[in-house]
Amino acid sequence: MSSMLTIGRLADYAGVTIKAIRHYHERGLLTEPDRDSSGYRRYTAEDAITLVKIRTLADAGVPLARIRDLLDADPVTLSAAIAEIDHDLEDRIAQLSRTRDQLAQLRGGDRLFVSLEVADHLDDLRDLGVSERAIQVERDGWILMQTASPEDASLWIAEKREFMTDPEFRALYLDHDAAYDWSPDDPRLLGLADRTRNWFTHHPSRSETRPVHNPAIARLAAQSQPGASSPAWDRLAQLMTG
Repeated sequence: MSSMLTIGRLADYAGVTIKAIRHYHERGLLTEPDRDSSGYRRYTAEDAITLVKIRTLADAGVPLARIRDLLDADPVTLSAAIAEIDHDLEDRIAQLSRTRDQLAQLRGGDRLFVSLEVADHLDDLRDLGVSERAIQVERDGWILMQTASPEDASLWIAEKREFMTDPEFRALYLDHDAAYDWSPDDPRLLGLADRTRNWFTHHPSRSETRPVHNPAIARLAAQSQPGASSPAWDRLAQLMTG
């Protein structure tokens, strides 16, 4: 290596790009030399050593903001700083691992937002052929319930899954789903109301007869979600209670 290097030769020697050297100049990590009579910057061996140190620290994951203080640090200070940076990297790796787990759950659809029992229930609804609109309404309702009253949500989903084992209840569920788009004057609503009322007469709900911990949220979950009702469903509710 000659005693004076151009920026290109310095970059080749240190294994970095010219752009990186200019960036280090801008960050104050590497002093920018004056230009010679030919208009070229000339770098010394000391510059090359500094650049190799910068590259080594940067490759090790040391933030550029920390490198300047470490270039001239004594061994004890450098060792302590590297240990601190290594600890920070461990924390970042752990955070990235948690993020990967969350992304994996996202790939699993609803399982990031609801309990395993509710997620299994939603999967069962898809297998049954229930519309995505109805499934999303259920999911959003369970999210609200689980947040406001986990104990109530746990009891309700257990009973809901028990109901879903009954073929007659599953048929009612599908018919209610289809009825969402019916006209409120559709004559089929009267028969569906009778069947629903008759089923619940013989299968009274245990969870709905007990007080919930947060009735306001329960009502919100049942009534205020977008798509949670339609003119036909409103009419069906009237027929079932009338």
